[in-house]
Parts: sequence; structure tokens; C-alpha cells
Amino acid sequence: MPSLSDHEIIIIGGGAIGAGCAYALAKAGHTDVLVLDRADDVGAVTTAQGAGLCGQIRDSAERIRLAMHSVATFRELQAGEVKPDWHEVGSVRVALTARRAEEFDRLIVAADAAGLEARLIDHAEASRRWPLMEFDGAKSVLWCPSDGYMTPRCVAASYRHHAEKLGVRFATATALEDLLVKNGRVAGVKTSRGSAGCRYVVNAAGANAYHVARLAGLELPIFPVRHEYFVTVPMDGLTADLPCFRIPELTLYGRVREGGLLLGGWEPKALSTDPHSFAPDNAPPPVVTDWPVLDSFEESFSRLFPTARAAQKSWVGKGWPTFTPDGRFLIGESSRVPGFVMAGGCNAHGISGSGGIGKLLVESLFDPHPGEYALSLSPDRFTESSWDWEEARRRAVQVYETYYGV
Repeated sequence: MPSLSDHEIIIIGGGAIGAGCAYALAKAGHTDVLVLDRADDVGAVTTAQGAGLCGQIRDSAERIRLAMHSVATFRELQAGEVKPDWHEVGSVRVALTARRAEEFDRLIVAADAAGLEARLIDHAEASRRWPLMEFDGAKSVLWCPSDGYMTPRCVAASYRHHAEKLGVRFATATALEDLLVKNGRVAGVKTSRGSAGCRYVVNAAGANAYHVARLAGLELPIFPVRHEYFVTVPMDGLTADLPCFRIPELTLYGRVREGGLLLGGWEPKALSTDPHSFAPDNAPPPVVTDWPVLDSFEESFSRLFPTARAAQKSWVGKGWPTFTPDGRFLIGESSRVPGFVMAGGCNAHGISGSGGIGKLLVESLFDPHPGEYALSLSPDRFTESSWDWEEARRRAVQVYETYYGV
């Protein structure tokens, strides 16, 4: 393989975030970009394990607009030659308690402020949209017509294709070995294919993002937390146009996948792995399928979808998405090590939020007056303050465990 050449920007990690950031940078006119990934193809590690849902309803107008940008990006890519397999089927969110129904009222206000179409629907309409689901116990149902799902590895491949058309280069099967720092500033990378200089290194390394930050001398609280879902064999009545769904009280989400039911959830006692426990040049430990957890998802969902009980499972998705103590992205350049840029700590919004994250990255690096939201995601919030590792890990795991908290 040929040796690497110098570039303005080198991105570490070719998952949905890294490839999405490359696409966003190139669209903004910054095409002198190289994306490195040690896997043989983009989107092969954490991205490949994603469930692929994309929901836009959040608790603030800023976060909703960010998600709306991701949807707009997926639509744009879907119109190209290499598609993200975007299906804009809408979503239903089901409240089973009065307290959750009150939250839905607040979410509608936030959606209205952001310009996102979303509304409450009655049981009859909910049943028309998801005929096999029982809504009798629902206190409220929230409908968003522009939500949808995609195939995660297709997302990464689509980003790559469109970024390469704009001039971005990708180097797979290329492992990062070290960061080159001169006079306190990032100067380049050392890899299994030689060294290359750059002005910026973007850390989009997923579960290894902690280790890449350490190469720059930075300690960042980025914790991999286990997440699992299953897919059943094809089931009668499950068609590709059925909406995605979320049932917060049951901590469940799902969609149709290849005629079967994809069902995942957030565990009340999550399992995390300490990045100190595995080497920088290794992946996190393999995720062992936890059948009691997956069976509990099935049992809970059978309250609304009785035919889910005992359905034969054909596949299990499992991986280590990363979480931060405050549940917010890490995006932007470090003031302590100029040229070192974060694009990680996505709190399970990496694939679905990749379009918006790319937009924020461009804003944080090249907008002379980035907005308050972009500034608030800076890695400086952890490098320029004191915090305790174990407490940070506990809080990051809690973000996962309370993902659907009111």
C-alpha cells in the first residue's frame, strides 16, 4: 500500500461519525481531508451494530434542529448513487402514564419552536398506523411523520462515496499508532502505513476515543456502555412501511427489519467497560449476548404486542456506544492541545445524529462566531475542570440507564 501524504485534516475513525464529518467538511469547502480506519471498510465496528432508528423529538429546540439536519442529510444522500437506505416512515411514541403524557405536551412545544411537524394522535389513528400494536392502555401517543430509519453500514458507505466525490481520501486497514505533537500543537499522525502531517486531527474513534485523546495528553471521560437489541424472523403483518416506535416507560424502541421485529431497550442496570482495561490498539472486549436482558425486552413489549412473545430470534445486535457524564456530545477543538478536535461521546446518537454532528464540527472549527450550543460541547469542559474518574463513569452509565427519563 502507498504511504500516506499530508492533509489539512485527518479524521481517526471511519464509522458514521468520522465519515459523516468528512462529508460535512467537504461540503463546506474543506476537501483536503483524510479518513483513517484500522478496519478493512468504513462502518465496520460500532456503526455496524447500530439499530438504525432516527428520531428528531428532543427536549429542546436546539437539539431538535440538530436532528432535523441529520434527516435532511439522509434525504440528500438517498437521492445519490450510493444510498444510506433511508426510510422516512415516521414514528409513534407511546405514553403509558399521565406523567409521561405531560412530557409529550412539553415535547410538542419544543417541536413547534424548532419547526418540526409533530402532533398527538388518538388511539384510532395510532392503530391505523401500527395495526398489530394494542394502544388501549396508552395515555398519549406522539406522532412525528418525518422520523425514520436507515441501515447503519449503508450510511457510512454513502458518506464515503459522496465525500470521495468531493475530494476526501479514505485509508482503511490503517492503524493509528501515535499523534505527532510539536510545540504543544498537533502536527500529524503516525500510522501502520507511515506518518502524515496535518493541521487538525479529528478524534472520531468511537469506543477507542479515550485512547486517541490520551495520545494527545488529554484525559476525557468517554465510557463504552453495552447496548443490545434483537431481530426476529419475519412475522405476519410486519411491513417495511410501519413506523418506528418508542415506549419510554418500558425503555423500549423498535422498528420492522426485513419483515421481522427489531426490538431494543435501555437496561436499568447497565454494563460498562473501563477504557483503562483494554489497550489502545485493541477493540473493547467482545459483548456476550445477555439473553435474560433480551427476553425481558420481549416480555415487556408483549403488553402492547402479544405476538412478540416467544418469537424466534434471528440475530442479535450488540456493541459499545460511548457515553459522557453529562449526556452531551464532545465536539470541537481543544484549547489545551490546539489542532486536536473531538467528534465523539455520542450517547447512542452517533449514527442518527451524524449529519448534525458534522454540521457542529464545521461550525466549531471554521465559523468565526460559533453558537452557544456548539461551544457548550467543547472538550474543554472536562480538560479545564477537575472531576473524579469513578464518579464520571457512574454518571455516564446513569445517562444510559435513564435514557428515557422524564
